[in-house]
Amino acid sequence: MRGHDWINTCLPDELILEILRRVDSKASHDACSLVCKRWLGLERLSRSTLRIDASGSPDLFVKLLAQRFVNVKAVHIDERLSVYVPVNVGKRRGRDENAMTSLKVHYAGEKSGSEEEVCESFCLTDAGLTAVADGFSKLEKLSLIWCSNVTSLGIMSLAQKCYFLKSLDLQGCYVGDQGLAVVGKCCKQLEDLNLRFCESLTDAGLVDLATGCGKSLKSLGVAACARITDRSLEAVGSHCKSLETLSLDSEFIHNKGILAIAQGCPLLKVLKLLCINVTDEALTAVGVSCLSLEMLALYSFQQFTDKGLRAVGKGCKKLKNLTLSDCYFLSDKGLEAIATGCTELTHLEVNGCHNIGTIGLESVGKYCPRLTELALLYCQRIGNFALYEVGRGCKDLQALHLVDCSSIGDEAICSIAYGCRNLKKLHIRRCYEVGNKGIIAVGENCHSLTDLSLRFCDRVLDEALIAVGQGCPLQHLNVSGCNQIGDAGIVAIARGCPQLSYLDVSVLQNLGDMALAELGEGCPLLKDIVLSHCRQITDIGLSHLVKNCQMLESCHMVYCPSITAAGVATVVSSCPSVKKVLVEKWKVSPRTKRRAGSVLSYLCVDL
Repeated sequence: MRGHDWINTCLPDELILEILRRVDSKASHDACSLVCKRWLGLERLSRSTLRIDASGSPDLFVKLLAQRFVNVKAVHIDERLSVYVPVNVGKRRGRDENAMTSLKVHYAGEKSGSEEEVCESFCLTDAGLTAVADGFSKLEKLSLIWCSNVTSLGIMSLAQKCYFLKSLDLQGCYVGDQGLAVVGKCCKQLEDLNLRFCESLTDAGLVDLATGCGKSLKSLGVAACARITDRSLEAVGSHCKSLETLSLDSEFIHNKGILAIAQGCPLLKVLKLLCINVTDEALTAVGVSCLSLEMLALYSFQQFTDKGLRAVGKGCKKLKNLTLSDCYFLSDKGLEAIATGCTELTHLEVNGCHNIGTIGLESVGKYCPRLTELALLYCQRIGNFALYEVGRGCKDLQALHLVDCSSIGDEAICSIAYGCRNLKKLHIRRCYEVGNKGIIAVGENCHSLTDLSLRFCDRVLDEALIAVGQGCPLQHLNVSGCNQIGDAGIVAIARGCPQLSYLDVSVLQNLGDMALAELGEGCPLLKDIVLSHCRQITDIGLSHLVKNCQMLESCHMVYCPSITAAGVATVVSSCPSVKKVLVEKWKVSPRTKRRAGSVLSYLCVDL
């Protein structure tokens, strides 16, 4: 239909705007804006979210963005994502220094005689935050990650103009009490507040906020705020009756603060605590009062025992997600109380709780049939029979993570394979008793498995991967450190798993070019591959790999002595989507450096 416009002549602005709002990616949005001037204007109106890397001159850039995108409701500014890319600034196509090239904060000053322009990095300041407040009147969500130059003055300006603000993330910002008090006074619709690493805050600021907008607050996160004490939590308990999520990481919080939360926030659903001075008294109050609790995460608790966990098991019947990390005084009795009382449990993580053993996990297998994800990390006392009960009772298990569990071996993995046939993710690391038998059973029975990681399981051989390749539609595979796996196993994966997108075969000393050639033929969707420390892989294998893997985005190949500068050049030149190539700097030729473009910052890495 060349020469005819069957869209612009028929569809009104409102309908095109609705279509553009349903476009799901930034790249697609950008493509739509290039169709014609009308679409450019409409696409700007359809943008509701902006993500900005806080490098260059963010204050200026925010002003420019506000002029173009007037309907934005969510702004994310992250100082950790600094990008140093010079932008040609000058009059081009009738534009001046305000020209922008993308939604990243890229800016360079006027040329000063030299050919190369220097891109100087700045940080977002209060002036930039004021520009956010002035430009985005409909703002509902603002995230400022590690914007350390933002102070209370900027937050005050924001709060006074953005009345519709519902979510505010101030992680790592140097925001004081005055700013938080004004947020409480002006932002009456605020629901979500993150104050992690806001070191200048004191109780006064959080108390004023809770008093001002506590009725609407549903989620609160406080971590590494040394001057926040139980007084703040008492205010939260008094004024934030709708609070559903609380995350605390503080050594200055004691039982008094948690008691106030438990008694004052009956709707609490998510509670995450890393508070070493909290004891059984506080956890018992949670079990008695927080009857709607669905997720509980306890980290590094050193002063509570099974008594607190029994109270949770007795009272929190809706609990679905439990994390116990470095809780040294918990035993099988505590976990058994949770299993028998919280039969709706779907997610369980036990990490470094050295007194929890086989009996406790057996109870989970017997009484928690809805379990879908189980993680056992550094659990030396949990043996095979525990997973036998899980395999027999938890038919819906979809994800299993095992790390440094020395008493778990092939019998346990076989039990999971026979009983949990809907398993989709299996991650095993440094479980040295796991070998061929268990993984073969997984390959023969778990036909929904898409994610398999067997890091440093040195008893796993090629036969195991052959079974997996024949039975599982893998998309992610990590066999790093499984030093008995060679070409035969990876060839079976390449032939049986055409959907494979991620592969880590690092430290496989027996892997050679044949495997890479098969991967190139059989896995065209491969995006990420890690080949580091593979001594037998050469430039020939790389050339076969990249010939058909045109979607490859990252390739790690450090300490591969048979890969030369020619092999590196082949990867860079043959993969149009490549974003990161990790290799020794001396293997990068000047010509490859010139061709690498944006890959260059990742390419030249000395290891």
